[in-house]
Amino acid sequence: MKILLKSEELIQFLGAIYLFSRLQFAWWWFPALILLPDISMIGYLINPAVGAVLYNVFHHKGLGIVIGLLGLMTGNQNLMLVGIILFAHSSMDRMMGYGLKYPDSFKHTSLGML
Repeated sequence: MKILLKSEELIQFLGAIYLFSRLQFAWWWFPALILLPDISMIGYLINPAVGAVLYNVFHHKGLGIVIGLLGLMTGNQNLMLVGIILFAHSSMDRMMGYGLKYPDSFKHTSLGML
């Protein structure tokens, strides 16, 4: 099952790369921005519960989809870029085994313990 889930995330990550390729941004923007959502881990400096909330908001694929669709509906490529990066980053994280976080510990995730 684990291989099936990781392959699903890989396909979603590759789909995000394809969507990025349809935007009018230079290719270097993708690797430059792909780790930016991890800034949300700053909440762990306060405590694990705050860290989990911030992390989960920025790593929820639904947020990336909503922002990307909002950009598509308004023709705003910057919003589309933000949505694609959020979605791609979340897929990449899950492909590597990092799930959404529980409030007790950074290592307690929706995909199990790290």
